[in-house]
Amino acid sequence: MTNQLPHPSAAAIIAALQLEPLPNEGGFFRSTYHSTATLPGGRAAGSAIYFLLTPEGFSALHALRTDELWHFYAGDPVEHLGLDPSTGKGTKTLLGSAVLEGQLPQWVVAGGLWQGARLAPGGRWALVGCTMSPGWDEREFVLGDRAELTARFPAWAAEIQELTR
Repeated sequence: MTNQLPHPSAAAIIAALQLEPLPNEGGFFRSTYHSTATLPGGRAAGSAIYFLLTPEGFSALHALRTDELWHFYAGDPVEHLGLDPSTGKGTKTLLGSAVLEGQLPQWVVAGGLWQGARLAPGGRWALVGCTMSPGWDEREFVLGDRAELTARFPAWAAEIQELTR
């Protein structure tokens, strides 16, 4: 006999954490922290969100100028794609709790990289968090264009097709 509870449904997690659909990028989110400390110009020194992925959605390829730290909290593994415009190379990282199987509980995405994420095949849901320092600034968010990214990263064309709208 085990003490583990069955996985809660994505809908129950969305309700419990009061998550909302994330426009353009996809998934469900809620801002949980905006630093009261600010940088010159008024930008928050740090910020954090909850972010939930389901099989019906994905985090569309996008770029930010600021580094972003992803934290895996619960659920099924997440495939994270990073495309580096300075080298033309890409990397796939698996976020999850099975550390001894190569999954990572945290992943730093350097500012300027194109990034997108989805559940690993067969996944039902995943709850992650994203932290930024300096904090989130909508003016630096750029949503990826499928044709442009495919031309720049032809080796990743299939992934780009699946992670763009």
